[in-house]
Amino acid sequence: MSVVVALAAAAIGTAPLADLDLRALAVLAALFLICDSAPAKLNVERARVSLGYAAGLASVVWLGAGGAALVGATAIVTGQRFFAPVKRLFNGAQFALSGYAAGMVFAALGGDRYPPGHEQWVEQVIGPFLGALVTFVTVNLLLMAGILLISRQATGQELLHESGELAVGCLGYGMFGLLIAGLWGAVGPFSAVLVLLPLFIARWALAQTHAQQQAHAATLAALCQAVETKDYYTRGHSERVSRGSVMIAQEIGMRPDRVEAIRYAGMLHDVGKLGVPTKVLQKDGPLTEEEFAAIQLHPMRGLEIVREIGFLDEALAGIMHHHERMNGRGYPMGLAGDEIPEFARVISVADAFDSMTSNRSYRAARSKEEAIEELRRGAGDHFDPVMVEAFLRALERHGWEPPEPVVPPEDDVVETTQQDHDDPSMPIKIAKS
Repeated sequence: MSVVVALAAAAIGTAPLADLDLRALAVLAALFLICDSAPAKLNVERARVSLGYAAGLASVVWLGAGGAALVGATAIVTGQRFFAPVKRLFNGAQFALSGYAAGMVFAALGGDRYPPGHEQWVEQVIGPFLGALVTFVTVNLLLMAGILLISRQATGQELLHESGELAVGCLGYGMFGLLIAGLWGAVGPFSAVLVLLPLFIARWALAQTHAQQQAHAATLAALCQAVETKDYYTRGHSERVSRGSVMIAQEIGMRPDRVEAIRYAGMLHDVGKLGVPTKVLQKDGPLTEEEFAAIQLHPMRGLEIVREIGFLDEALAGIMHHHERMNGRGYPMGLAGDEIPEFARVISVADAFDSMTSNRSYRAARSKEEAIEELRRGAGDHFDPVMVEAFLRALERHGWEPPEPVVPPEDDVVETTQQDHDDPSMPIKIAKS
């Protein structure tokens, strides 16, 4: 951190105070302070985007590299009071270096040759400005990632997962800087005030999206909790299947939006159990053919329950078909091979692995090695071998924390099942008629 602060001080020292437009410096610094004090939330956990990106990029155009460094340094006195002094110091240094680097790129690309108000200003400056914008965001995010890694507040995998949406948000708010700079030539410092309104409208819109995302998560959590109240021994199963499914999805290179969808699918894969009688789920002994049919229909029941939830999209196919088998002997439709949707082939592996490595009323959890061997044994017959290998690679990289033993409440007198339809090593027993 001391190196970052020292470099920032050197960058600020290059500012030619005698030649700077002090009125513009004051207005842009005030705008930066106002905007940085009200960051925008993103759907990425813990992530915030400073609206100060707009003022920082406008200062690159109007004040050059040294002036932009001065404006960025005002983050030290941010209105976010919960920041500790050392955090504020780092933020100021981070924005100062970002502004300085962006200003140097802007000048190197010829952006300072055309003053605002020039009839071809937008055409001539858009290229250099975009270069400055990308530089500003890149330097800022790299410095932030570096300090998080050094302080062990985040892992490299977490940062990679969160960086995409965060970068898009930063680039979006940074583009407002071009609007401020362009309007400045026509209306002067008042342009900063004019841009505040659309800036905060954009912030409000992102906050609404974030709130909607939180509501989605609460809805899914409530459905999962309802499913797991039917059997205390499956507590946490849905969350772990969701995590395992995401591990596979990321390993095979799914797009971020599909990774998010499969996270939902993993959480809700067993929601159809709500439509299966509890006495069937918890039956101690072989099932009748009618009871087994009820079990086989639970993926279809799940689809019926959640099909109207619009944001699930492709997740619905994973919920519906996660008990299909590659050999065509699964349920509910007996699909085989590539007929089985990709989401279902992913969830099937994560579902089986968690079931085998979890404690049940009738057996202790199997070891991770035993579960891996069972997955390999079923690859090509029960499971998609591509998904199995992807999961095993992900396991080597990320590990797997087995669940803690679940202790039912003392007043729980309901018998618990001696079978598990998710465990491939112990097929469900059907009573002979």
